This record gives sequence, structure tokens and C-alpha cells, in this order.
Amino acid sequence: MAARGVVGIFFLSAVPLVCLELRRGIPDIGIKDFLLLCGRIFLLLALLTVIISVTTSWLNSFKSSQVYLKEEEEKNKKRQKLVRKKQQEAQGEKASRYIENVLKPHQEMKLRKLEERFYQMTGEAWKLSSGHKLGGDEGTSQTSFETSNREAAKSQNLPQPVTEFPSPAEQPTCKEIPDLPEEPSQTAEVVTVALRCPSGNVLRRRFLKSCSSQVLLDWMMRIGYHTSLYSLSTSFPRRPLAVEGGQSLEDIGITVDTVLILEEKEQTN
Repeated sequence: MAARGVVGIFFLSAVPLVCLELRRGIPDIGIKDFLLLCGRIFLLLALLTVIISVTTSWLNSFKSSQVYLKEEEEKNKKRQKLVRKKQQEAQGEKASRYIENVLKPHQEMKLRKLEERFYQMTGEAWKLSSGHKLGGDEGTSQTSFETSNREAAKSQNLPQPVTEFPSPAEQPTCKEIPDLPEEPSQTAEVVTVALRCPSGNVLRRRFLKSCSSQVLLDWMMRIGYHTSLYSLSTSFPRRPLAVEGGQSLEDIGITVDTVLILEEKEQTN
């Protein structure tokens, strides 16, 4: 449309020039010269038309290419944003699944192992068992109690407790269990003895260093562990504790606060 308008403008501007030349050269111009002049004018107009049309088409194509490039660039940016957003969402889902399926179970297992190790070192392995309800069936409670004892003994590498109990004649009576001396206050001549039971419980009591070592066996009897079935040993180094009535606690090596282990004797056939 622009090329046609330019051609029309040139044509209209050339018509007056032709008319002026005709008026000046009417006496001297011939038909042949007139035709040559008209041909030159139309040739010039055609050349101008071609130049203008080519220039206009080139400008239009350049503008359209620029617009197309801008549109493609915007589309590419939008695609990149969408792809980046999807990748971030996928990475977030992978991270959450990894945390839920790997990290959390690993941390819980690690905490559980640390807790079990702590209770085993402090002698409170009975806390790891589920326990039983008070006032329930006596048989069920006795079974669960024995099971917890076995688990505690197993965790401390102690021998399994026997399930067969001695006859009533071998069981100690209340008259056979001597009374313990009064627990003294904490002084320089007093030691605290911690007794770790097979059930996992840890009992503590203070004694005078000058007390007879027999008081340890009396303490065992008092809490329900007969000396014919259980014995005492030191915690570190692990060795049996030689208890004799004629020796004091200081004589057998208990001069500071000590932890003793109450373990079951090996049963002989």
C-alpha cells in the first residue's frame, strides 16, 4: 500500500512536468520525441516503484523478524521459568521423601541405641521393657517379670536366671535374715555401695568402712537374693568379691564408693 501511494504521488507530480514540456515544445516537438519523453517518464516511475517496493518489503520483513525474535525470547523465558519451577518442586519432594524415609528413621534408631546404652551403663535396663499393669493376673505379671529379668541379664552379659526354684526347705526364713546396721550419715569413714541386681535395679546404701564384710551378704538376703543362689563381684575389674565374716569392708578393698554386681551362681548337676 505504501509503494502504491508513493508511485501515485510521483505520477501526479510528473504529469504537470509533462504538460509544461508539451506547451513549451509544441511548435518543435514531434510524435516520436513525445513518445520518447513519455517512455522515459514511465521508465523512471517503474524504477522508482521497484526501489520503493523492495525497500518497503525489506523494512517490513526486518520489523517482523524483530517482533518474532522478541516473542520467541519471551516464550523461551516462560518455558525456562516453568521448567525451573518443576525442577525445584521435584527436588523438594525428593528431599522431603529422603528426610521421612531415611533421615528420621536413622536418627530415631540412633537415639534408641544411645538410650539403650545409657540405661545399660546406669543399670536401669528395666526401663526398656514394656512392664505390666498393676493388679493384673498374677501368672501374667510373674511371666513378664521373669522375661524382663532375662532381658536385663542378657543386655549385661549375665547368665540366664534359672526357672526352677529350690524347695521350700532351702528358702531362707525371716528368722535367718539378720538385721542390718543403721545407715550412717555421710562422713569420711562412710562408703556408699551400689548393688546392681539381675533385674536391672540399682540399690544404694551407706556403710561404715569398719563394718564386717558379712553385712553385704546380709543385705543380699534382706532384698531377696539368697547367698546360695547369688554371689557378689566387682564391676571393674570384673572378679568375684571374697566376703569373710572376720574381715571389714576396708579389708576387702571397699575404701571408696563402689559398685558391686549381683549375679547368679552357676548351677551344678
